[in-house]
Amino acid sequence: MTIRVAVIRFPGSNCESETLEAARRAGATAELLDYRATSLGGADVVILPGGFSYGDYLRSGAIARFAPVMQAVRAHAEAGGGVLGICNGFQVLCEAHLLPGALLHNAGQRFVARPVDVRIERTSTICTGLFRPGAVVRIPQAHGEGRFVADEATLDALERDNQVVLRYVPVPGSDLPHNPNGSARDIAGICNPAGNVVGFMPHPERLAEATLGDTIGQTFFASLVGAPTSGAPA
Repeated sequence: MTIRVAVIRFPGSNCESETLEAARRAGATAELLDYRATSLGGADVVILPGGFSYGDYLRSGAIARFAPVMQAVRAHAEAGGGVLGICNGFQVLCEAHLLPGALLHNAGQRFVARPVDVRIERTSTICTGLFRPGAVVRIPQAHGEGRFVADEATLDALERDNQVVLRYVPVPGSDLPHNPNGSARDIAGICNPAGNVVGFMPHPERLAEATLGDTIGQTFFASLVGAPTSGAPA
């Protein structure tokens, strides 16, 4: 069965083309879907890509959460369908309360664009199934509002229920801070308890073909296409 992927395009998205191509290289039938759509067109998996939806006014993702398509995304997620939010997409998922916590300005109050090392903390999600548990991968990252925060009870619950998907780890031989934004407990990405809704800050689509120097990012998309999904009617 060929997995159908919908990549949402919001005003201000800028990573949708790379994300679309990565999904297609992984074997999916992937199409762009306008933010004004009221149906997912039968998609099995929805990806909210990186960028600056609505110019990041108010807070990153705060306006995109009200886009018409988000009603269909919510119904899809609640029915067990796969949803992945990358960078700005992660911010949208938190603003829409499909994932807990929030993404705030980086601790240094500066936009940070550089590779980061992250450890795969959970492999039983829609997009990490092909990784070895505990594997450390280097992925590009670029954001100004990537500091994941939550109250202590929520952070404890995320740890207890194995909802941390990616965690920043030190880069051997580097004098750069391993956590580029000050995220609580070095959290780079989380999921809902079922693992069908995932959000993280790194950009795997930016390291998903050999001409970019590595293909490790493609493993997230290969996992996504190989993962079973139940998909909501749309």
